[in-house]
Amino acid sequence: MAHCTVPEAEAILDAEFKVHDIGFVRLVDYLGGDERIVQAARVSYGAGTKTVREDAGLIDYLLRNEHTSPLEQVVLTFHIKMPIFVARQWIRHRTARVNEISGRYSEMKDEFWLPELDAVARQSADNKQGRETEPLPAAEAAAVIESLEKGQREAFAAYRRLLDAGVARELARVNLPLSMYTEWYWQIDLHNLFRFLSLRLDAHAQREIRDYAAVLLDIARKVAPHACDSFERHLLNGVRLSSDEVDAVRRLLEGGDSGLGARELDRLAEKLAPPTNTTLQ
Repeated sequence: MAHCTVPEAEAILDAEFKVHDIGFVRLVDYLGGDERIVQAARVSYGAGTKTVREDAGLIDYLLRNEHTSPLEQVVLTFHIKMPIFVARQWIRHRTARVNEISGRYSEMKDEFWLPELDAVARQSADNKQGRETEPLPAAEAAAVIESLEKGQREAFAAYRRLLDAGVARELARVNLPLSMYTEWYWQIDLHNLFRFLSLRLDAHAQREIRDYAAVLLDIARKVAPHACDSFERHLLNGVRLSSDEVDAVRRLLEGGDSGLGARELDRLAEKLAPPTNTTLQ
């Protein structure tokens, strides 16, 4: 089959989808879509041998049964601008190809991320990685933001003084904060993008990277809508149960006791609670 184009994806190529204040995600290029997945799965068939409904059913079967190689035939390339602290979490996903702006070759811009008032909260008492869901009172949150902004201004002023004094860019940059913006080109296949989204749209992920992940999913829907629909139903909003949990659900359906302890029962209830993922429409 010749090059596969998707009109909905073509329509958004190079369009900037804003994230936070000055961050963005752009779809630079893509290879394939739902049709490419189907052709890869039905390698012996020619185009037009199946209906759209049957194609969607095949894609759903692939996602449901974790037959992932046909999804790897779809590749998306993004241009992304994000705070460095988000990028450092992002780069943990090692299944993509990345090219990032270099502070050794380029002077860094005076661009920093600041949280919104409702994003400023205390450290969670039961989650060592995250913050409380309840934000600080507005006055306290504003004082935190002011403190962060002051530190950013001082750090960038020091950076400029070093550059003006002739200090090498690779040294002048080292005290710049994690809130500074960086940019990169990020290329990933659809299977590994779904893996990224499963983790970064989860309620346990940091709020700021969830914001970017939501935009990525919206863009991916334009490229491969049937695959994204199946991903959301089976992976993003589905759950994986342990053998003990499966036995417990079976006993409950039969009208018996779950047989789980209090902690295990709470964990099962958390898995079965309505999804809290938020994606842009």
